[in-house]
Amino acid sequence: MNDRPRAEDKTDAEEFARQAENGQVGFFAEFWDFLLHNKKWWITPIVIVLLLVGVLVMLGGTAAAPFIYTLF
Repeated sequence: MNDRPRAEDKTDAEEFARQAENGQVGFFAEFWDFLLHNKKWWITPIVIVLLLVGVLVMLGGTAAAPFIYTLF
């Protein structure tokens, strides 16, 4: 077998190193990039509803709870 590195292996390694030097991307930026590239727009309403339910659950333990319960 040939143990010499191929040219494409070198470019892959350089690309990996370049991306490793960049800062981390936030969750929402990564999710937005996922939606743009994979065309998974049907996920958006599900995520929005889950976020709203999470906000309601968090507010349910605060002083705003009596006002939330009157909505339902």
